[in-house]
Formats: sequence, structure tokens, C-alpha cells
Amino acid sequence: MDFHTVLYNVAEEIDSRDLVGLKFLCLDHIPLKKQEFIKDAVGLFKILEEKGLLEEDNLFFLKELLYRDNRMDLLKLLNTNQQEVECQIQTTAQISSYRVLLFDLSENVAKFELKSIKFMLSRKIPKCKLEDNMTLIDIFIEMEKRGILGEGNLDDLKAVCDVIDKNLLEKIRKYESNRVERSTERVPMEIQDVEEMMNDLQATSGDFPGEKDQDKAYKMSSKPRGYCLIINNFDFQRARKEKPEHQNIRDRKGTDVDADALKNTFKELHFEIVHLQDRTAEQIHKDLQYYRDRNHDGKDCFICCLLSHGDRGTIYGIDGQEVAIKDLTSYFSSSKCPSLAGKPKVFFIQACQGKTIQSGITLDTDSEQQRESLETDAFLQSECIPDEADFLLGMATVENHISYRHPKEGTWYIQSLCKNLKEKCPRGVAILDILTDVNSEVSQKIDPNNKGKQMPQPKYTLRKKLFFPTN
Repeated sequence: MDFHTVLYNVAEEIDSRDLVGLKFLCLDHIPLKKQEFIKDAVGLFKILEEKGLLEEDNLFFLKELLYRDNRMDLLKLLNTNQQEVECQIQTTAQISSYRVLLFDLSENVAKFELKSIKFMLSRKIPKCKLEDNMTLIDIFIEMEKRGILGEGNLDDLKAVCDVIDKNLLEKIRKYESNRVERSTERVPMEIQDVEEMMNDLQATSGDFPGEKDQDKAYKMSSKPRGYCLIINNFDFQRARKEKPEHQNIRDRKGTDVDADALKNTFKELHFEIVHLQDRTAEQIHKDLQYYRDRNHDGKDCFICCLLSHGDRGTIYGIDGQEVAIKDLTSYFSSSKCPSLAGKPKVFFIQACQGKTIQSGITLDTDSEQQRESLETDAFLQSECIPDEADFLLGMATVENHISYRHPKEGTWYIQSLCKNLKEKCPRGVAILDILTDVNSEVSQKIDPNNKGKQMPQPKYTLRKKLFFPTN
């Protein structure tokens, strides 16, 4: 039977409820934004085919989807059965165990339990986002967008399940136990290596790594070192026009000063600069996917600087649509971007992580909160980087707090970052030490209007010291 005829016959048997589940299981492969255009199973199969996940001689991804969705009856249309698929999944599963866990939980929650879950999450998610007709899958997606749910961030979900249903909690604990075992198998690092790495990170010597230390520092000798992608969102007129909830969001005055500082700084550090201005959410995804698919074999590093408004766990495109930070950083995992495997992937995010002012010129902040001169972007950073090595995420502020932007002088964080990089990279200071100095410098600044302060915070899974030499 013809390949597309087979797919059509399967699609005819998939109802709207099945489609919701299949789309959720595909979230790690098809971004949420692109899923908005999928109205039926044929549309889903078309995108899977475009992504190379559905081929005439390889239908395993579809088989696994149907198996996970408990549509064993449709496997016979693909000339297979439940036992064969189960055997193959043991070695070649393509849907993450995390995604399968959430789907399984959604299938085991009764309607009265769903109401209780919504109530318990109302302090984490605004009530306007928890609509009456929301399914548990919808809630999971909203939690992921806000950075309060992820592969290694299940605490909020566990707290809810502990009250609602102990059986659900046990499923999560079993997943976490299996995840630790898989992680141990995937990264066979001896205790001695970990101790050496930690001692190395704590070293404060200003010298570049000597010959004996070469294996403790990332290689950084190619010219250019790699791409430095700067996405700079200033004009939010479209968001104000198209999204009623963003009618008061401001343009980000001063952001061009930051963009220029970043361009000049990383050009001096031998990076190839790519500056993109005023990008929608969809364009941001496509921009990062483009550089994910580039060949980085001749380069030593990748840097991405994101300057925009946002919300918890996300940044905004200029159209007001949300982009999950975790989605953007995950594009550069070793499996998705093999040519950057083992190389540092560095992300600098200029945005607030909440609306709380740290106590301790007219200034702006980066979100839509409207004070006389403040704006804020919010997202939790704990789940913003993939759960694997060689990532560094430089955040403008600690979670739940605002960050400051001067309309003429730029932001406290980016200006301090560029200043310290320019001063200390030529002296051979490691990047983590430089970020510590940035923390110190920014934390001493005070907003005279409300005595607000700001504390940046880096997150990293680096295995070695990272230097940006100027020679």
C-alpha cells in the first residue's frame, strides 16, 4: 500500500482527543507555536514528515506515538503490534520519558481532581490563565511556559500530587529515580574528575591556562571563535495592537545602547556578530533553529544574547507572543546540534525574572509592569538550560525580581558585563570570575526612585574553565 495512503488511513481513525495527546507527545520535536496550525492528524503527519521523523522506510516514531497514546488497534495498519513496538522502545525510544510521564499523568486524573489541581496552582498561575475548560495537558503546557515545570523541575507538580493523589506522586518519584540512573549512565564521570573540576572553578588565578591545564579549559583558539547572535527587541507596537493584555507594554528605550556594547565587545573577542532587530516569537524560534543547523565544526563556542520583554519562563516576541527560554537553549543540546557537542554554549538574557523590587536618572525595567519608569520581564531560570553539560546562562537578575534599564545608558547588567569583559578578558580572567565581578558591581547600584537594587545570577553546567582570549 502507498506510504501516504497508509498515513491517511491512520489519520482517519484519530479523533480530536487523540490529536491533543499526540501533539503533546510531539512537543519536544514540534514547538508549541508551530502546533497552533495543526488542526488534524494529516497536518501533524505532514510536519513530522518535513522534520524527517516520518519516512516511508522508517515509521517508528509514529508507531511509538500510537503506542504511547494507547491506540494499539492502529498498529496493525503499520504492520506491527504492541509487543514489537515495546521491544524497539527499549533501545530506540524517541519520545522523552518526561513527556511520557506527563501524558500518563493526564490520562489518570479524574475531573474532580482536575478542579483541585487548578485551585492549588492558582497561586503560581493567574486565574485568568486557568480557564474552566482547560485539560491537564493545557495546564502542563502553561506550567512549562512559566518555567515551573520541566524535566528536572517537578517540585510544584509533586506538591500538588502529594495532596491530590499519592499514586500520581509515586509515578513522578519512579520517573525521577529512573532519570538519575540514566543520567549516571550517560555521563560516566569519576568522583576525582568532579573534585578537580570544582577546584578548578574555584581557582582565581588571572593567568591563561598553562600547558598542564589545557585539558581543564575549553579550547578557544579558532578565528572567528564562533557566532555571537544578538536578538534585540525594541518596538512593541504590534504587541500593543494585537494583544489586549499588552496594551500598556512599552518600547524598550536604551536597548540599542546594549546591543551596540555587545557587538563591540564580542567583536574584540573574535566572534562573528549577527544582530537581529525586532523579532516576532516565530522568528526567534526560526533564528535559533537556523544557527542550530549551522555547521560549527570549525568554531569553538556559540553565544546568544536575548534582549526583550517577557514573562515567567519566557521572553516576548515583538508580537507579544511568548517564547520559552528552555526551548531556545535546548535547540543546542548535543543531540540536536552535534557540531557544538563538548563546546560552550553561552546565553546572556537581559530581562527581569519577576516584579519584586529588591530593596536595599529615570530608569526602566524589562517587562510590562507600569511604574512611572519601570518595566519587567519574568521567568524562572532553573529550567532554562538543558540538563546536560557545557551551558552557561547569564541572567540579569535573580528570580522573581526586576532588572533596570536606563533609556539613554542601557541596562545595568549588559553595560557592566561588557565593561568587565573588555577589561578582564585581556588579563586572562575566567568568565565565571568575570560574572562574579559583574554581580558585585551591579548589586551596589541603587534605583533612587524606590531604593530598588538588582543582583544578577549565572547558571551553568560548564565542565571546564572558560576564557575569551583577545590574542
